Amino acid sequence: MEKIQLHQTEIYDGALTVTLELMIHAKSPEITNKRRPAMVVFPGGGYAMTSDREAEPIASAYFAAGYNTFTVRYITGEKAKVNNPLYDAAAAVAHVRTNAEQYCIDPDRIAVIGFSAGGHLAGYISTSWHRKDISEKLGIDNELCKPNAAVLCYPVITNNVPTHKESFDNLLGADRSEELEKAANLDDMVDERTCPCFIWHTATDACVPVANSLALARALTDNNIGCELHIFPMGCHGLGRATAETAPDWGVKEYHLPYIARWMDWSLTWLEETLYGGKMKLREM
Repeated sequence: MEKIQLHQTEIYDGALTVTLELMIHAKSPEITNKRRPAMVVFPGGGYAMTSDREAEPIASAYFAAGYNTFTVRYITGEKAKVNNPLYDAAAAVAHVRTNAEQYCIDPDRIAVIGFSAGGHLAGYISTSWHRKDISEKLGIDNELCKPNAAVLCYPVITNNVPTHKESFDNLLGADRSEELEKAANLDDMVDERTCPCFIWHTATDACVPVANSLALARALTDNNIGCELHIFPMGCHGLGRATAETAPDWGVKEYHLPYIARWMDWSLTWLEETLYGGKMKLREM
């Protein structure tokens, strides 16, 4: 895995610490060198950190399925306030698209995936890529940072329903105004410019209530945006792939759930349909 610095200038305090972790398929005369789809990964962590359990294990799964992957270690903690993580997300997607030829990527097939607060960030860039402040801050055309599809896993979405208060406190500040709080409600941002979304959650998630995913699915369908939603009847928060690989030592039984682990294969099938019309065969790309 290669790690690179995302920002070349300090567009905000702490920006130079943000990195991208790359998994790129090597070119070979024995394997197709046609352009591949890309997956940009946003681990969760309540905007306080980025979880390793939702980073490399996720990227490696999509890499194995033929994607070139980019895991974003976006800004967290005290320096994550308000818009800085969104600028990281925009810069990451723009970097992938701008360097599509170098990475042997199809610039029209760039997906994002996020977990919990990382799901909020993946949804944030999916609904807000066209914001004027993004183009002004990064000095780029907004079209460069537009995702073509989004996979959102037990995501934090909105203050309009019971949600994960700590994620919004870390992002917006505990003493935020009502206007600032509304600006981060993804269900209110969905419009015809939002990309199709695959969403999954568990009904018993005690950290980020399933109402978040339901609110986003409602907004997507109300705006005629493609949406696939899976609500599993049981399971705790932070499951990752729900396999032994992403189960922590202190909770193997709770986090290794093959019934839920099916979401990965389902997301790949959905992405094939969404990005390629159901025919994602590299030899035909």
